[in-house]
Amino acid sequence: MRLIISAIVLLLLAQVSVAGPVRIKDLVEFDGVRGNDLVGYGLVVGLDGSGDGLRNAPFTEEIMTNVLERLGVNVTGEQFRPKNVAAVFVTASLPPFSRSGSQIDVTVSAIGDAKSLLGGTLIMTPLNAADGQIYAVAQGTIIAGGAVAEGDGARVTQGVPTSGVIPSGARVEREIDFELSSLSDMRLALRDADFTTALRIEDAINSDFGRRVATMLDSGTVTLNVERTGMRSVAHALGRIENISVEPERKARVVVDQRSGTIVMGEDVRISRVAVSQGNLTLRIQEQPLAVQPNPFAQGQTVVVPRTTVDIQDEEGTGLAEVPDGASLSEVIAGLNALGVAPRDMIDILKSIKAAGALHAEFVVR
Repeated sequence: MRLIISAIVLLLLAQVSVAGPVRIKDLVEFDGVRGNDLVGYGLVVGLDGSGDGLRNAPFTEEIMTNVLERLGVNVTGEQFRPKNVAAVFVTASLPPFSRSGSQIDVTVSAIGDAKSLLGGTLIMTPLNAADGQIYAVAQGTIIAGGAVAEGDGARVTQGVPTSGVIPSGARVEREIDFELSSLSDMRLALRDADFTTALRIEDAINSDFGRRVATMLDSGTVTLNVERTGMRSVAHALGRIENISVEPERKARVVVDQRSGTIVMGEDVRISRVAVSQGNLTLRIQEQPLAVQPNPFAQGQTVVVPRTTVDIQDEEGTGLAEVPDGASLSEVIAGLNALGVAPRDMIDILKSIKAAGALHAEFVVR
């Protein structure tokens, strides 16, 4: 496992080292050119007995009653408890410049105690934005990725059958008012704010147009004067700018996932001169109770006698190893591998080096 993790880290290092310029469209977000989140509350029907238990999810019965009454079916006072319906939340993202009649994908997730949405159909569900307005309407057959098998004494679930998607399942009914052509200035917002990268974007745009059309405002923003570009419209200017290549500057960063034991380090990580030692102390306590029974003709009772075994193992450490000043990523990995430590022990060592002030990089723990 240690060798596999090290190989992955070194492979990522090699890929980063030879990485070339990146298009501006992959580094920034254009002001106003963004999507909007939509959400709705709906009902899924046609389930094979895997829907909500209406006694545990009364909101399902309420929405089902409302839907039937809108369709002209009066169910007031009726007692019905079908098992083939489920209440769900429907979410979607409205892409920028979406027009009425276009279709978008939606995600459907159960909110009650439904066991599966496999084979279900979402009935007409309005999707609202943060302003409370309806921007799309969703309906269609759900594609759920999962399976459930159960019997009287056991149940097996694979994947997440209580969530699914409907490709092109919502139709846009309302457009977001945004006139791109009316803008005289456009802001480019960097996804990862960095002064060096912002300066390179400014220089690359100005160099491409042969005049000063872009100005860096701060580490996360570059403003563009559309009129100075000489293009016919803002869209034409952005179409030219987004394909200009820039070499971004990356922060020195160490990312650690404690759950999987994965460590990813950037090539700019540096470590000052430090000594590292690693060892393990294991304390094991084991209980093995012993039942003592009286003789066959004795007037006694069975007694449980505790038996405890305590063992302390102090494993031999790896000794004290020195990491030289200004060591690069490859040298750090080689040094940690030379200590023979496992990936999770390596995480603890990196934490300690960071706490000692010798790790010169942003340390991110997930």
